[in-house]
Amino acid sequence: MNKIVRNAFILSAFSLSQLKAQTLYVDAVNGKDNASGAQTSPVASIEKAVALAHDFSGNEPVTIKLAPGLYTLQSLAELRTKQQPDKAGSYTLEAITLPDDADWQPTKMPVIQSVSANNSTVQFPHTVGFLVDQNNVSFKGLKFLGNANPAVKYYYPISRKNESLTGLTVSQCYFIGEKNSSPIQGAIWAHGGGTHVDHTIFYGCKNALLLFKAIKDFSLTNSIVSGSYEAAVWFGQNDPDFQFSNNLITNCEYVWLRPENTAPKYTFRNSVITGNAHYMGFFGPKGAVEATENNQVEQNVKKSGSIVLSEVKTNGLPADYLNPLPQSEGYALKAGIFKIPKP
Repeated sequence: MNKIVRNAFILSAFSLSQLKAQTLYVDAVNGKDNASGAQTSPVASIEKAVALAHDFSGNEPVTIKLAPGLYTLQSLAELRTKQQPDKAGSYTLEAITLPDDADWQPTKMPVIQSVSANNSTVQFPHTVGFLVDQNNVSFKGLKFLGNANPAVKYYYPISRKNESLTGLTVSQCYFIGEKNSSPIQGAIWAHGGGTHVDHTIFYGCKNALLLFKAIKDFSLTNSIVSGSYEAAVWFGQNDPDFQFSNNLITNCEYVWLRPENTAPKYTFRNSVITGNAHYMGFFGPKGAVEATENNQVEQNVKKSGSIVLSEVKTNGLPADYLNPLPQSEGYALKAGIFKIPKP
């Protein structure tokens, strides 16, 4: 092999290794944090994988793949690379086995729970699990639990503070809070544009979605919100042109909260919104108040009947847990974590 060919081969091998290094593997059971993060040498913690990704450069996609197991976040996990936030490639945090894979079962879904104390003082002291700090970030096939640290009052599993950012996708995930032991103040608290939530289940979260500043290109589709004891969605004073379809909203205090003294022409489509204490409201000096002036458009929205979810009983965790049962109102809408219906 002559010198020119040899140098070209070395450069090519280096380029391939750099590209391959953009994927990191995490295994809470078998990984070690002094490992490389390769598929055959996974790290043990999400924090370690995120720290390794901080040093990635270039605009190649970054992917962190999680094996089944319980992942406890001891601190804030900031999703970013060396690239400028608006120039970086996509950044994905996903389960190795996704809900539509043939061999998926509930035990294969990675479970993420923060036990961190307050790790942010933006606006007020609170705890964030993942801080999205670049464009085009995705979460796929993960289960998020509430924060059980008794010192924490406000916990947000996913947050994006920078309102200039865009591109946040959450798909086929669970957010499960328990207000008496491990609460979730808001499952997703995101400023900026391009927030898309699809086939995701929010259960027992005080609020599912908190969207305030520079909101545009928002969608909530094929998703379930149950038991939000403040609101399913808070929506800021922005362009009301968004996609809301094929959703099931039930057992919430408010379905939708908006800024005081506003009456945007929201459009809700092909959904079941039933069994909630209040529908539209605004948040004023005295807290949440039912809106007396409404201007929303409803297309094929049903407000009667019962939404019945598959829940844990004596036989333990069912494979379709928290998804609608066949006798549920809105079953045909195919809301829930499965994009491909299970036989």
